[in-house]
Amino acid sequence: MTKLKLMMKTTIALASLWLLLSGLPAQAGTEVEGIRIWPAPDHTRLVLDTAGKVEHNMFALKNPARLVIDLKNTRLKTDFSKLDLSGSPVRRIRSATRNGTDLRVVLDLASDIKPRSFQLEPNQQYGHRLVLDLIDENGSRLAKAAKPTVTHDSAGKRDVIVVIDAGHGGEDPGAIGPRGTREKDVVLKMAHILAEMINKQPGYTAKLTRTGDYYIGLRNRTVLARKYSADLFVSVHADAFRTPQPKGASVFALSQRGATSETARWLAQSENRSDLIGGTGGVSLDGRDDMLAGVLLDLSMTASINASLGVGSSVLGKLNGVAQLHKPGVEQAAFAVLKSPDIPSILVEAGFISNPQEEKNLATDWYRRKLAGAIMKGIDEYFRKTPPPGTLLAWQKQNGQGGSRVSQYRVQSGDTLSGVARENQTTVSELMQFNGLRDDRVMVGQTIRIPSS
Repeated sequence: MTKLKLMMKTTIALASLWLLLSGLPAQAGTEVEGIRIWPAPDHTRLVLDTAGKVEHNMFALKNPARLVIDLKNTRLKTDFSKLDLSGSPVRRIRSATRNGTDLRVVLDLASDIKPRSFQLEPNQQYGHRLVLDLIDENGSRLAKAAKPTVTHDSAGKRDVIVVIDAGHGGEDPGAIGPRGTREKDVVLKMAHILAEMINKQPGYTAKLTRTGDYYIGLRNRTVLARKYSADLFVSVHADAFRTPQPKGASVFALSQRGATSETARWLAQSENRSDLIGGTGGVSLDGRDDMLAGVLLDLSMTASINASLGVGSSVLGKLNGVAQLHKPGVEQAAFAVLKSPDIPSILVEAGFISNPQEEKNLATDWYRRKLAGAIMKGIDEYFRKTPPPGTLLAWQKQNGQGGSRVSQYRVQSGDTLSGVARENQTTVSELMQFNGLRDDRVMVGQTIRIPSS
């Protein structure tokens, strides 16, 4: 009888303990499984791969500069010492267990930063992530990267400024093809090729929004274009679809609905009024009442969209000669990177990276050069017809030296006539005949006239 009572008491005690524990929150914990870093001109992004969502808080310390991140109920399962910190403000990463179950991570910094954090859900490439942005409050690195660009020839005639924006970057891979080709890599390589081609063309200067593998916010891309005093903004992407069948290149301009919403946004933000225009418009909203400011913005946005459609049509026409088109005309959508009220802006989808054949093509240098050459020709065709005032192209048109019949190419170190012919889709013999050359030798700095195809 005594033994039975003891067993009953034990059973009741265990049941009571189970009921007590079941009312407490789960303490499963998570792990930091990996770490990546993406230095950019205006910020550095540090990404912690975690096994699940993590509760965290952080605070900055000065003298010396440090950032402390406390991760609740988390263990470290990676080696921070193997991370390459070059090009970032992070000098060292330390970590230690705190309160028995928590993880404290300390970043020793070269200078004070403004921290920002958020978590990302899993995507097709990564799992759960805790993202830490270390923002350069002084903006010194960004200021160096985005000095105003006004390039003149010896007679004081300025270049047409084209800002090229490679989409995605850093932690954002963009679309990923069936063979694993990442959009961010393809478009960055293509942007570099296009910038190189534009810079070799007399009367043009090209600038890149990003020069490496890091992410820039969509709004900041247009801010950079404004700082460069751009005449044209070209964003380069590679499309994707849920099935592999769709293919072909596309060109987009801003839709009128996107323009309407953007006008409202600019009017609502007072900091925009003092310095709106950095491109070709030359309009300021400073001191204007809402009605007049709205009229000026509508006029500027309408002119910008019309110019975008014009240059987009020229680019699409040239792409039609080297690639299949997805749609026969310039499409319009409310892409954030196209919403600059003062700068003509187009978005070029180089093809569908989700299509196996186009993915294979986009992964090759020769195909990217074909596309970049077509885009360059389309840009040049448009600006020779409608050159911005004060540019070399405007002077050439006024003096009968411009037009769309010919373009010019400035020979760079390492160039050959056969290479120039290949990039411009012509032949060595045609170039020799067109320029009165006796042989195929060229000199650095020599200007070669290119007949239009």
